[in-house]
Amino acid sequence: MIKLSKISRTFQVGDEPVHALVDIDEEIGPGEHVAIMGPSGSGKSTLLNILGCLDKPTTGSYRLDDQEVAELDEAALTMVRRHQIGFVFQFFHLVHRLSAAENVELPMIFAGQPRAERKRRVADSLAAVGLTPRSDHLPDQLSGGERQRVALARATVMEPEILLADEPTGNLDSASGKVVLDLLDRMNDEGLTLIVVTHDPKVAHRADRILVLVDGRIERRVASDQISEILAMLADEDEA
Repeated sequence: MIKLSKISRTFQVGDEPVHALVDIDEEIGPGEHVAIMGPSGSGKSTLLNILGCLDKPTTGSYRLDDQEVAELDEAALTMVRRHQIGFVFQFFHLVHRLSAAENVELPMIFAGQPRAERKRRVADSLAAVGLTPRSDHLPDQLSGGERQRVALARATVMEPEILLADEPTGNLDSASGKVVLDLLDRMNDEGLTLIVVTHDPKVAHRADRILVLVDGRIERRVASDQISEILAMLADEDEA
């Protein structure tokens, strides 16, 4: 369970404070699929970074499974990021000199997993994303969609409870994007909590519900079948 109470994040830019997030109150239950939308600069990535324990709020409370995140030291935060939360990004962030299998194996090496366990999990994770035949290929030998599937296998090889995805199809063609989205849907159906930042209404439409951020605040909370209302609202924001 994720519980955010009065979360704000302020950055200092020169002499001026920039309020990236303002008084965010939200709960996300186990197994939910939530999309976050909003104009550029609305605070979407900042919110995702806080959820992933990559950044800390300036004020407010973030409780993860009844644990106050602000009370965790750096070692405990590392364990949370390593075991409870997976990350998928728009630009894949694969290590180019490592094969697909070696990229997937990296989180387990950092976690000190035994070699036999690492090999078993790598094989299972690559099979789950349909890339067993490509396991020995370097990232430059893979298509964009295949690279994102490697990144997805790496993000889930430690069996996290939560997966955070920042524009996971932003660099993909429509066919490759659909493959990735179908994989995300399947993982969510199997119990993974999925939180996706996206500009794409087709991606958001797959979620259970959508949070719309505007100027660092949650402006709307709507069911995904109301996507047309969101698009109209965002168009008005762009014109303002």
